[in-house]
Amino acid sequence: MDQHIAENGSVGLPENTERAKQYIEKHNEAVRWAKLNREVIADRFMKCLNMSGTRILDICHNSVEKKTFSDGRYWLHRKGAAPSDKGLVVIPGSRGATTYLVKPTSVQELSNFSLAHGAGRKHKRHDMEKRLKDKHSAKSLTYTSLGSRVICENKKLLYEEAPEAYKDIDQVVKDLEAMGLIRLIARFKPLITYKTRKES
Repeated sequence: MDQHIAENGSVGLPENTERAKQYIEKHNEAVRWAKLNREVIADRFMKCLNMSGTRILDICHNSVEKKTFSDGRYWLHRKGAAPSDKGLVVIPGSRGATTYLVKPTSVQELSNFSLAHGAGRKHKRHDMEKRLKDKHSAKSLTYTSLGSRVICENKKLLYEEAPEAYKDIDQVVKDLEAMGLIRLIARFKPLITYKTRKES
């Protein structure tokens, strides 16, 4: 949290102190808010499509929790990693690549009970427009090589999250399979990627 970093830098807090308890309380409040936010987004999206559905998966990829390992209990901080001990995991590629649904195997302590939450960036956000503007217009980035549509009226964001900014999701998933950490369940092709409309 920004407040913690402003007050303490990168120094951790001793467990069971009042400040540590306050930090975890604020963390848990943020996780609850994010969960509610995802529910609202999903409900609005389904209404736009005149559909109904049931959420079967809801995980976050930035969190802190107490976990039991074979040699004791520790605080596990996931930064850009999905939990592998809460059921199935969705591992998305870029908006121009497939997304994978995987089942974590029982060998979870090897990966700190975590999996990749996506392909991961290959290039920094602020480099992408410079890298791509001579090859792609902003309008051309509203369609992908898979034939899917990108709804994003923020030109900067279109470039920042272009498919070329990300690693090869197929290789990421192959590596996880090779390590025996996952079993592949399904692959999905994106039809629509929604980012943002212009503010009215």
